[in-house]
Amino acid sequence: MAPETFFAEYHDRQPLHLRGEAAKFASVLSWRQINRLLDMTHIWTSHSLKLVLDGVPVPAEQYCVRATTRDAGVPGLQPDARRVQEWVRRGASVVMNDVDSLTPGLAAVSEALESAGLGKAQANVYISWQSHKAFPAHYDTHDVWAVQVEGEKTWNVWEGRAEWPIAHPLFRGEGQEHHERAKGALRAKVVMRPGDLLYLPRGWYHDALAEAPASVHVAYGVHAPLGMDLVNLLFERALQDVEFRRPLPRQDGSAAARFALTSRAAQLGGRLAELCRDPRVTAALEQMMHEFRFRRGGNDLLAARGLAPPVPAGGAAGTGGGEEGAAFRVVANGARPVRRGAEFVLKAPQGGAALPLTAAEAEAVGWILARPDVTEGELRAAHPAVDAAGLLARLRAAGVLATVAVA
Repeated sequence: MAPETFFAEYHDRQPLHLRGEAAKFASVLSWRQINRLLDMTHIWTSHSLKLVLDGVPVPAEQYCVRATTRDAGVPGLQPDARRVQEWVRRGASVVMNDVDSLTPGLAAVSEALESAGLGKAQANVYISWQSHKAFPAHYDTHDVWAVQVEGEKTWNVWEGRAEWPIAHPLFRGEGQEHHERAKGALRAKVVMRPGDLLYLPRGWYHDALAEAPASVHVAYGVHAPLGMDLVNLLFERALQDVEFRRPLPRQDGSAAARFALTSRAAQLGGRLAELCRDPRVTAALEQMMHEFRFRRGGNDLLAARGLAPPVPAGGAAGTGGGEEGAAFRVVANGARPVRRGAEFVLKAPQGGAALPLTAAEAEAVGWILARPDVTEGELRAAHPAVDAAGLLARLRAAGVLATVAVA
């Protein structure tokens, strides 16, 4: 979809579901990378990693252990792998908060959204299991861009929409009974598969349920500049105006005192209107909107010392084309090795061309297809009789495999 079409017909107006190829978001996140991130135990707390079982948050004490931070020795709660896995076996969903700067792949989507002028993009990962729903019908106080990276998930998109809610107790205090009344009739049932994108404007009611044995999506919450940000900017400007620093007229209950107060309020309101037309305020507002994004990345220490040429923008992420650490995921569901007489071929789904295989390669391909992902080193170790790099390259060229994020 062209950006012009999106902004004219969908942005802040209505939901949008776009289908994508299975490999589209393979470089954003993978099971291998999820495990690597979770193994960075010291970066997770009971706030950044949460568990939810069938709509009920799991108390932090039941999946965390008491630990001290490594810098100041402050006591706190840290998720424990054994306890987390016990809850996962029971069906608990895993929520990894604020991950948009943890890997190049996750940051790339954030940068794309922010570069489009949509606002500050923050990302959470939602890992859920078949028939276990993490959250009931609700709305978010920001636009949602859901990127499906693993498995399938069915989203219920309702007709109801709250009127541009913000992250304030006025909106966060609404109970589930209110949400069930306000969500309205079912607008659409959207099945998200790897490579799919779902856009939901701020305040739009929705809920989701995993349909595959496992599902992973990254929800990018995009916080746009609001009228409230102008109010904050005017507050800073009003501090420099003596009229806003003067005391309000004392009230003694008389009509004259009330008249003085309303007159003063009208005067200050006029001053605010003047400030809104002040070129300096306009320039500050434009600069605020231009810079309305999170700061992430940009480190290149060797280049700073003149010891190496600068790394090109996006170069740190890599393409996964042939590096030793690259991992590959099956994206052609239904592909399988079959025997035709004395020969073996890889039968591609949807009528694709068959790929000739040796007997050893057919065995290796069957092993690959049974795994969530594979690296060249793992394939070489498990099947030393095949040319691991060559076989992986052929499978990628045939559209059977896609490079996934590992770093």
